[in-house]
Amino acid sequence: MVAVVLSQPDGTQQPEGPLVVQPGAPGEPGRTLSPEELASLTAPPHNAADVEFFERMIPHHAQALEMTALVADRTTNTDVRLLAERIEISQRDEIARMGEWLTARGLPVPEPHANHAGHDGLMPGMLNDEQLRQLEQARGTEFDRLFLEFMIYHHQGAITMAEELYARGGGLEPESDRFAREVIADQGIEISRMQQMLAQLGA
Repeated sequence: MVAVVLSQPDGTQQPEGPLVVQPGAPGEPGRTLSPEELASLTAPPHNAADVEFFERMIPHHAQALEMTALVADRTTNTDVRLLAERIEISQRDEIARMGEWLTARGLPVPEPHANHAGHDGLMPGMLNDEQLRQLEQARGTEFDRLFLEFMIYHHQGAITMAEELYARGGGLEPESDRFAREVIADQGIEISRMQQMLAQLGA
């Protein structure tokens, strides 16, 4: 582990860029890393929790695309249509990013619809078959209400999966950490927006 020092303790002029101090062994002083040593430091590698996170999040995102695909034929609500379009674009892009992450590490990319289940049944936020049928059969305002309620639930599940990544010791690798943080932030913003839309529907 290294510590970044932003100022010199004796008040002398600080060299260009922050100082990075590597703690010593117990009872021994730390030492300042040279620019060459700093450049040689490598980021933490991915682990099993990272791999499982991406393998599960691909089909999780794929179900969101199944839901957005229903919108065009079932509602004329402009706000719902625009929301679905944004979700479709962002989650399709993220599925591609996750596939690239796995491929770059020599790992197979799961089929998006291969498995919606987790270790104890459905993954957090995943709709079951009955809920999907409800959404498919609904029209108009009833569809809008169900779509928003189900997508909020789906987004909350994605956030739970990202939080579980950290709880299981994943997210140390910079790329997996960045992706998980984006899921938490972006889907949290969309949840707030969908809750406002529900309120406007009087749901």
